[in-house]
Order: sequence, then C-alpha cells, then structure tokens
Amino acid sequence: MSYDVVIIGAGPAGLTAGIYARSKGMETLILDSGRVGGQLVSLYPEKGIHNYPGFETIQARKLSDKLYAQAESMGCEIHEKEKVDEINNGEEEIIVVTAKAEYHTKSVIIAIGMGSFKPRKMGCPGEEELFGKGVTYILPAKEELVGKKVTMFGGGNSAIDMAMIAVSVTDTTLVHRRAEFRADESTVKELERSDVKTVMNANLVSINGTDKVESVTLDINGIQQTVNTDLVVINIGISADLDDLKKWGIELTKDGLVKVGYDMSTNRPGVFACGDVVSYEGKYKQITTACGEATTATMMAYKFAKKPYWA
Repeated sequence: MSYDVVIIGAGPAGLTAGIYARSKGMETLILDSGRVGGQLVSLYPEKGIHNYPGFETIQARKLSDKLYAQAESMGCEIHEKEKVDEINNGEEEIIVVTAKAEYHTKSVIIAIGMGSFKPRKMGCPGEEELFGKGVTYILPAKEELVGKKVTMFGGGNSAIDMAMIAVSVTDTTLVHRRAEFRADESTVKELERSDVKTVMNANLVSINGTDKVESVTLDINGIQQTVNTDLVVINIGISADLDDLKKWGIELTKDGLVKVGYDMSTNRPGVFACGDVVSYEGKYKQITTACGEATTATMMAYKFAKKPYWA
C-alpha cells in the first residue's frame, strides 16, 4: 500500500500530525520504535500535566491515551516497536524501510522526540547494584508507594511533579544539588505549599543497602549525612540517541537536532520534522510547541503530497 504520509514517532507531536493528516484525508501510517506515547509513557507516566490547554491537570499517561484514541478513531494506521532504518528516495516517492517492511509514501514527518532515550544516571556507588531493588527512574504507581519512604533527586518540573504525586500517599523528600529549582515558578510555589520535604545544595554520595535500598548518603554543603529511605527515584534528565538522523541524510544543527525552515521542512524534499527533535532560534520545548509544529509540518506535507490548486 502507498501512503500520503509516513510519520516516524508516536509521541504527542507524531500523534497530532496523524490527527491533522487524517483531517485532510491523507492515507497515514505512524511508526514508533517503542510504545505509543513517547516520553509521556516511557519516562513519567504518572506525572501531572498542568499546562496543556483544555485540562486543568491531566496525567501524562491519560493525555497519551487520549491522543492515541483520537488518532486511531480518525483512521491512522499505527505500528509500535517498528524502528525505521532507512528513508530512501524512490521514483517520485519516498521509501521508508524497517526490519519488517518497506513503505512507499509521498511524504515523511519525523517526530521522534529525543530518539532512543534513556534516563541520566547519578553515577554513584549503589545505583547500578540496587536498580530494581529500590532504585528507579520512573515513579511507580501511587498504590505501590504507600508505606514507603521516598527520596527523589532532581530540580526540574518533572521531578517536582513526581514528588507532588508521591507525597499525596507517603513520606517524600526531594533532593536538589543547587540552591534553587530550575522548574517553572508556578510549579515551585505549588511545591512550597505541599508537605514535600526539600534538601538543597546536596549531592548524592551513595545509595546504600544489600538486597534492597536502605538509605542514601548525602553531601550537604560539605557535611555527609545518611538518610533512611525505601525508594530512590532519580529524575535528572535524559540521554538522547539521535544517530538515526545521520543515516537518514537529515541536516543537523550544531546541537545535533534537525535543522528546519519556518515551514518545518528539512534539507530533503518531502521530509518534514517537528517536536523535540527540531531545533531553531527561540525554540522552547513544550508539548504545546510540539503540537503546533506538528500542525505546520502536516499542512506542508499535505501540500507536497497532494499539490492542491491553492497551494
């Protein structure tokens, strides 16, 4: 089967692109190397999203589910766990190659977020040894936290949001290595009104325990202190792998992200990009930004594929 557009990535940007593509009557295929939802479900499924229009607060997993359901209901064909290996030029078409098949399409939208990503690690003694035994990078479901003392590490929006979720059911401490949080002001104010205990200017020295986490040792302004805990949640960012972009012949910026024009076009005719994988001056990475870029990328892909008389 030939498609009007193949979208690579099924996070918020990719699903939004699929929704808009189907609204324009385009035959649409969405491919993702992992699960539908991108970072929303892979890194912080329990996180509350407070700045997505239309919802005062919505859990990341639920937002992903709603986008997924809408894309499916509109007729998007969606394949999970199918990694794109090549994007080749055919005769008046583009051929997207995976390990499972070759897909012929008139246009492509790259919406892979931060690519194959994994959480950044603290690199301290005990982290590797106790992973899965009380060390985690994703906040477990709330019912799994009850009765456990939780110690979290991080200073951004995601770390604070996770702490706010945890403190609703259990004793929670948030540790940050700096004197101030880097999260949004409104998020920090919400934290200050909560029961989350905060420890600032603190570095993690070690995670301690034999068969499970028993405590952490912190360096607070040069003084070491051991804190008993049952669960260590680390949220200090992600390490991205965007090497696929080079294989696909996509021109990149100095920071290794996709270079696009104002219309989300790349250096390859018919190939557009949107979301966290895209970089340009003034870019602010937010879900709403990704969705807006996806709208533009899809409209440009529509013009390229369908060539309407008015374009």
